[in-house]
This record gives sequence, C-alpha cells and structure tokens, in this order.
Amino acid sequence: MTKKKNGVVLISMLVLASAVLAGCGSKNNNGGSASPSASQSSSGASEVTLKVGAAAVPHAVILNFVKPALKEQGVNLDVVVFDDEGQLNPALHDKQIDANYFQHVPYLDSVKGEKGYDFAVTTKVHVEPIGFYSNKLKSKDEIGEGATIGIPNNPSNEYRALVLLERQGLIKLKEGITTYEATPKDIVDNPKNLKFIEADSATLPRSLPDLDGAIINTNLVLEAKIDPNSALFREDANSPYANIIVVRTGDENNEAVKKLDAALTTPEVKKFIEDTYGVAVVPAF
Repeated sequence: MTKKKNGVVLISMLVLASAVLAGCGSKNNNGGSASPSASQSSSGASEVTLKVGAAAVPHAVILNFVKPALKEQGVNLDVVVFDDEGQLNPALHDKQIDANYFQHVPYLDSVKGEKGYDFAVTTKVHVEPIGFYSNKLKSKDEIGEGATIGIPNNPSNEYRALVLLERQGLIKLKEGITTYEATPKDIVDNPKNLKFIEADSATLPRSLPDLDGAIINTNLVLEAKIDPNSALFREDANSPYANIIVVRTGDENNEAVKKLDAALTTPEVKKFIEDTYGVAVVPAF
C-alpha cells in the first residue's frame, strides 16, 4: 500500500508541475515579449489605419509618397481617391474617412457656413496656382474685345479667378469684398467687355475649344494632361489658397493625424513636389 500510495503522489506532482509550466508558456505567448501579431508593428505597438480622402492629382500622389514613412511609425495610410471632390467634405462629416486633402481655406470657409460642418485645419501642404489657359491665344495681349472667358462657378474659386483677372488689369472689382466670394456682377469696370461663362471647374479643360480662354485649377490641368507651363498667366507663390489637411474638430490632436502632418511637411516632400510638378504645384511650408 505504501509503495502504491507513493506512486500516486509522484504522478500527481508531475501533473501539477506540467500544468504550471503550461500556464507560464501561455502567458509568454500573449505577453509583450511574444512575436508581433498581424495587428502589431515590429515594435509591439498596434498599427493604426488612417483613412484620408483626396483628389487624384497631386493630393493622392503626395499622400502615397509618404505612406512608407508613416508605415514605419505604425500608421497604415489608406488613401481614398474621390472622383467627385464635392463628396469629400460630406464623407468626412459622415465619418466615412478620417481626414481629407483637396481644398483651401477660403473654399472650406464657404462650405462650412453653408453646410454647418464642424471641421478643423491641421496643416497646409501646397499651393496650386490657378492660371489662364487657351487653345486660341498665345499671350495676354491677344485677349480681345468681347472675348469669352470660362471661370469656376463655386464661390471661392470664382472670386479667385476674378482677382487674377483684376491683377492682370483686365477688369476691376468693387471695393470692400472680404468674404472671398464674388461673381461677374461684382465687376465695376470691364474695358474689353469680356463675357464670362460660369461653369463647373472640372468641365473647363474640355471647354477650351469653345472659349477664348479659361481660368483653371492646376490639379484639373494636370489631370487633363495640359502642360501647366502653357498658362498665359497665373497666380504667384504668395497665393492664400494653400491646400490643407482637414479633420473633424476634436481629431486635430490625434496622434496619427499629427504624424501625417509631420510626414507631409518634410524637406523630402518639398523636393518631391518641386521635382514632380515644377511650377504647377508649390510647397506651402
């Protein structure tokens, strides 16, 4: 009986020791010293996905350029291209995306008031100087009496186009406009009796054969494969229309957003923009 009892005790001790060892092994597999899982970075920190809606050119191109650098910092940048830029702010408002990159402050201010968006600007990245393009004219001096000029029909860009024409001495706007909004009705002097066609910005490149010229946003010029150097005149680098990163108010201190802002404003990005786009896109940092 004694030998049998001792045998049972020995077996019980072995089973208990095995259970303890198994428990230690389980703890190690789930602890910080374990190999990273699919949702972890090599440092053991969880990878965060940041979904940013953007216009195709140059916005999405610039975002994709910084993706590898952000990946190293634990941010998986998901770039979502919107063919209809008018849907980028509604998508941000509805939480379909975490941020957007396509607009400038005057445009944002105009739609915030209209739609009641509660958005914040986190950084400015680049300026796309708008310019005057023509299939028929070779210089500003060829703009003749009664010439037909296409301009964007959204409030902030329409004002921007008219200011560009004013600075070229072609028209004069009434004084006291402070809202970044104007239409041809606000022209007080039009010595050449220019005729203005107000149209959706995206249609202006296709409309050039039917116009004497048009003032077109640079991203649309690039998408239409028009040489930006062919502009008869354009904004200078001091334009207030820098394109910005926009988030919902309260998200501006999000760590992933801060990393995105920092990644977009490095010397490497500045050189990339200058080398890729020349006069068409100007770094704003």
